[in-house]
Amino acid sequence: MTDRTDGSVSPPATAGGALDIGRIMAALPHRYPMLLVDRVVAIVPDVSIDAIKAVTINEPFFQGHFPFRPIMPGVLIVEALAQAAGILAVESLGLAGTGKLVYFMAIDGAKFRKPVEPGVLLQLNAMFVQKRASVCKFAGIAKIDGKVVAEATFTAMIADPPKMG
Repeated sequence: MTDRTDGSVSPPATAGGALDIGRIMAALPHRYPMLLVDRVVAIVPDVSIDAIKAVTINEPFFQGHFPFRPIMPGVLIVEALAQAAGILAVESLGLAGTGKLVYFMAIDGAKFRKPVEPGVLLQLNAMFVQKRASVCKFAGIAKIDGKVVAEATFTAMIADPPKMG
């Protein structure tokens, strides 16, 4: 680990390294305003992912949640964790560019410990708990400055997109 000039500690380098926004968009079908992962800091295929969501006042949900005190909705924090886990699943299973989608099946034990306000980097960590070809279970933790703000376990199904028409 390397100390940064701001006193924080950068994560150790991993086998999978970082992913840029192009690779994130190849792994996920989400686009603005629903793409909630800005950067992948580190990914260890079949194990875990560390990603970042830059939370800014420009997010459309802050207009109504809440105008007098902007707070990121808890459901969107869990969605950001799930998107990070989706990237982990797609990259681990070699599915990038195949059109496969990762769908929520269950969310368990969601806990929200502190509000997430604009101007922070939301650190997203997701780990495989169980991995099968079409169903995966993950544990996710969201942090700000190393302090846990939310956590949940969730199950997702990997499937073909629905047919149009």
